[in-house]
This record gives sequence, structure tokens and C-alpha cells, in this order.
Amino acid sequence: MSARTVPSPRPAGNGGRGMRAFATSMLVACAGLFALASYFIDAHPAWGFVRAFAEAGLVGGIADWFAVTALFRHPLGLPIPHTAIIPRNKDRIGDTLAAFLRTNFLTPAVIARRMQGLDVAGAIGRFLSRPAGEGRLREGASRLLADILEALDEEQLGGMVKGAVVARMLSVEIAPLLGQTLEAAMTEDRHVPMVDAIVTWTGRTLDANEDLIRKMVHQRAGWILRMAGLDERLADAIMEGLRKLTIDMAIDPDHPLRAKAEEGLARLAINLRDDPDTRARVEEWKNEMIGNKAVGDWLGGLWEKSRASLLRSARDPDAALAGKFGDALRQLGETLQTEPRLKSAINQFARRAAAGIAASYGDGIVKLVSETVRGWDTGTVTARLENAVGRDLQYIRINGTLVGGLVGLAIHSVELLA
Repeated sequence: MSARTVPSPRPAGNGGRGMRAFATSMLVACAGLFALASYFIDAHPAWGFVRAFAEAGLVGGIADWFAVTALFRHPLGLPIPHTAIIPRNKDRIGDTLAAFLRTNFLTPAVIARRMQGLDVAGAIGRFLSRPAGEGRLREGASRLLADILEALDEEQLGGMVKGAVVARMLSVEIAPLLGQTLEAAMTEDRHVPMVDAIVTWTGRTLDANEDLIRKMVHQRAGWILRMAGLDERLADAIMEGLRKLTIDMAIDPDHPLRAKAEEGLARLAINLRDDPDTRARVEEWKNEMIGNKAVGDWLGGLWEKSRASLLRSARDPDAALAGKFGDALRQLGETLQTEPRLKSAINQFARRAAAGIAASYGDGIVKLVSETVRGWDTGTVTARLENAVGRDLQYIRINGTLVGGLVGLAIHSVELLA
């Protein structure tokens, strides 16, 4: 960062100017009182006390005026050594301030200690559990999220999401999962509706293709059977037998073919889970399916729909938080406030993250502070700093005038007593 001139901080107020005028008026008053007392010194002994007070007050006020003025400029414009302290040491003050921040605020140990009592998880929980429609922070965060989503390159981001999904799908071996799912379904008889559906589909397919089956029987029957008209009777017998078989399987849960089908499903579940060849074939089928262009287009369309939904939710946070998503967020907020182990884990992570940021970027923050102070205009900073703290500095002048006058009275009294 270059040390270019940057705007300096705004002044705290104009109260210091009034106090400066008051302190100066006290000096003028002491000077006038000293002259008056010197003129009437022989008229009455009391004038000696007045002149002693005025003289010492004038000396004390001038001394403190010099000390206060020397902080910010050369008194009366004279280049007296060790004056204009702040302008001459502006850069060193900036470096010292930056070092102070680094040592006392931006070390990992200090950050961790100061965050020890902060309940970050509780604060997040209270924020999430608030009813929809409350808080400008949530609306601002929603708008920020929407702006970020719209600013990101749509094609590149979609490709990243699609690539992440595909990589995740490729890394998961689905054969054991399918085997375990099928085995669990058969244990709880959840496979029965599937078998019923297969039997029903078989019966309907048989009825829909009756003409095709009869034609096949006619073509494969010998010429003797066709001349005797036995091919039609054979086709009728085949159709009747197949229909009866499907009906019997549909109404009899203990039908032998159903039992064979269940045995086949059970064997398939075992092979999916334990047989290397079956698992390899399933993985090959899965990889071919993922590599299919139609699946890629489907994943791309899924991302587009998800992105559009996110944008709608971000633009209208009240509507988004009114549904199940909002209920889930509020439940998460309540959990963060009531679950001790989760709160402890999140708070510990927040402390470590803050300490890590301080360790990684503390020097950069210190450099920013130092270079910012270096870039301030010297005259402007001096004037505004004097105006910001000048009220208390002018009290030093006022007190110096009063204390000096009282010391002058004490010294004059000692002289008279001696």
C-alpha cells in the first residue's frame, strides 16, 4: 500500500476553541491585574498580594501555554528545539500505534483470551431463531447472497457444481448400498408391492401383445399343424396358461414362482453386497450412465433450477423462511442455543479461526494503520487532533494560571512573615 495522502479523521468538536479563548483571557487578565497592582502597590499592602498572585499566575499560565503549544506547533512560529512534537513525530506515532495494536490486540493469545467469554454459537442461534421479518441484518445478508450469485459466472459456477456432483457420484460405490437397501426392504416386506407391480405389468403386457404371440406360434408351428388348424388351438392354450399363471401369482402370495422371484431378489442383494464381479458390473454400468450426455444435461438443468430457487429465496427471505427451510433454520437456531456440546465446538472453532486470522493478517493490519497515519496531511491532522483533545489541554493552562497565582500568594506571604 502506498503512503499517499488520505482523508484525516473528522474533528470531535469545537469545544476546545472556547476553552482556548478562556485560558488566553485569563492570561490577559493576569497581565492587566499585574499592571494595575504595580501601579497601586504603595497605596495599600493588599496590592502586594494581588501583584504576587497576578505575577505568578502570569508566569504559570505562560509556561503551560508554551508546553501545550509545543505539542502541536512552534510557539510564536519560532523554531525552538523540542517543539512541534506531534508534527515532527507523526510517522513515529503511527508506527507506535500500529505496534501497540499488534502487541495488545492482534496476537493469537490475546484474541483467544478475549473471545473466551464470547458465545458465538448462541449469537448465531438467536439470529436464526428470530421470527421471519425481523432484523435488517437478515435482509441485507439475503440481498448480498443474491448479488453474489448473480455476479458469479453462471457457466463456470455450474460447471464447478456439476463437476463436484459427478466426482462425488463416481467416488461412491453404489452396489453395496443397493444390496443393503434391497435386503432391508425384503426384511420388512417392502419388496412385495414391487413384485405385485411386476406381476400386474406382466399380465397387461401379455394382453397387449396377444396378436404378436399368436403370430409367433403360427409361424413356428409345422405345416401339418397349420393344415389341421391345431396352431390356433395351441396359441389359445398358451395364452390361457400364461393368463392363469399371472392371475394365480397375483392372488396367491405363496405361489411357487413368487417364492422363486424372492429367492432371486435375495440372491441379487447378496451378490450386490459381496460378489466382486457383480459389484464391478454395477460400477461399470454406473460410470457409463454418468458419462451419458443425457445425464450431464439433467445435472446441468438441476443446477439451473437450484440456482433460480436460491435467487428467489434470497430476493424474498420472508417467503423462504416461511416454509420448511425456515422451520429448519429456526430449529437449528434453537439447537445452537440449547445443545452444550455443539455450542462448545462452534465457539472453539470461532476462537481458533479468529486467532488464525490474527496470526496470518495481523502484520497486514498493522501495516495498514501505520501507512494510513503516514499518509495523513500533517497540518490537518495536527489541527484536528488539537481540536479533539484541546479542551482538556486548555484546562492545563487554566490550572497552571490558578496554581501559579496561589503559589505566588504563598511565596509573598512567606516573604512578609520572614
